[in-house]
Amino acid sequence: MTVVITGSNRGIGAALSEIYAARGETVIGTSRAGAWPLEVTDPASHAAFARRLEGRAVDLLVCNAGVYLDKGEALSDGYAAPLWADTFAVNVTGIFLTVQALLENLKASGAGRIAILSSTMASTERAPGGSYIYRASKAAALNLGRNLATDLRQDGIAVGIYHPGWVITDMGGAHADISVSEAANGLVERFDALDMRTTGVFENWDGRPHAY
Repeated sequence: MTVVITGSNRGIGAALSEIYAARGETVIGTSRAGAWPLEVTDPASHAAFARRLEGRAVDLLVCNAGVYLDKGEALSDGYAAPLWADTFAVNVTGIFLTVQALLENLKASGAGRIAILSSTMASTERAPGGSYIYRASKAAALNLGRNLATDLRQDGIAVGIYHPGWVITDMGGAHADISVSEAANGLVERFDALDMRTTGVFENWDGRPHAY
C-alpha cells in the first residue's frame, strides 16, 4: 500500500508516517523542505509533486497539513484579514489542491481513500466561541470532505473526515488530553475501516461519531 501524508515532518503526521512504515507500507511524507517537498498552498508545487509520482497509484491520502494562526486573538481588535487568508490557504485550499493533484493516482489504486484531518472545532453544534478563523477553516474542511465524498463515490474513492483529539503537540499545547502516539494509532484504525460504506463519515480518533 502506498500512503501519502501531508505535513509529515512533525506531530501527528510524523507519528502516522512511523506507524505505516513499521507496517511495511510505502510512505511518501511531504513537508515544505523534506525528501518529498510540497507547499500545499502552491499549485505549481502540487504539479511538481504529482509529476514526481509518475502516475504511481496512491491507496491512501492523508491530508494532515494545517495551521492554527489565530490562537489568543481578541474579538475586539484581532483576527486580521491576512490571518484569515493564510489559514484558509493551508487548511482548506491546501486540501483541495492536494486531492485535485493526486486524483488520477487515487483512481489508479482501484480503491483509493482520502482521510482529512479536521477538528472538533469544525462542529456547528458545539460553538463555545473564540478561535474564529481556525474554527471556520476546519468547518470548511469538513464541508469540503463531505462534498468530495459525494463526487468521488462514482470513482470508488472513499473520503473520511476525522477529529484527531486534543493532542499534545506544538499546536495542541502541553496540557492537551492525549499523546501523539495514542491519537495516531486511533486514526490508523479509523483509516483502515474507511470504505465506500462509510464514506463521508465524521469521526473522533477513537471511532465515536462526531457531531456536525
